[in-house]
Amino acid sequence: MIDLGISKLALIGVVALIVIGPEKLPRVARTVGALLGKAQRYVADVKSEVSRSMELEELKKMKDSVESAARDVESSVQSGASDFEKSWSEATAGLEGANAGYDQNNHQDALGSIGSPVHPVYKHPKKNWRVKQKAMPQWYKARAGVRTRTQSGAARVARFRPRSSSVPR
Repeated sequence: MIDLGISKLALIGVVALIVIGPEKLPRVARTVGALLGKAQRYVADVKSEVSRSMELEELKKMKDSVESAARDVESSVQSGASDFEKSWSEATAGLEGANAGYDQNNHQDALGSIGSPVHPVYKHPKKNWRVKQKAMPQWYKARAGVRTRTQSGAARVARFRPRSSSVPR
């Protein structure tokens, strides 16, 4: 920046005191300080924006390199899979002539079609909530407080309302 020594700053201060006057000097100093603070904040914002843009460029480069690596891996896996399928078809072609009496349909049913996974068939567990509730003994329901009958809210309030003493006055 600007190289200002102590002597130069003192000279500038004396000239400012003479030109501005001692009454307006504090207000001018506050204004200059506020302007310098704004300038410093602006410089800091510009620096942070530049660093963010540089990081964004680095991330874009990294993303491109990762995507290219993923494409390379995918192509190598595809080529390996195609090589395996070719070798598998060649190996099984030789076995088809040797296994003339073997039933291919049963073999396909057992393994499923090639390329699609075999999933088990869904079987309902045959659980019934009502049967489980009915299987509970009545004495246990009464002791545990399990509700056996539906009751409205007003009836429930009336049931548990404290009884008034029927003592005549």
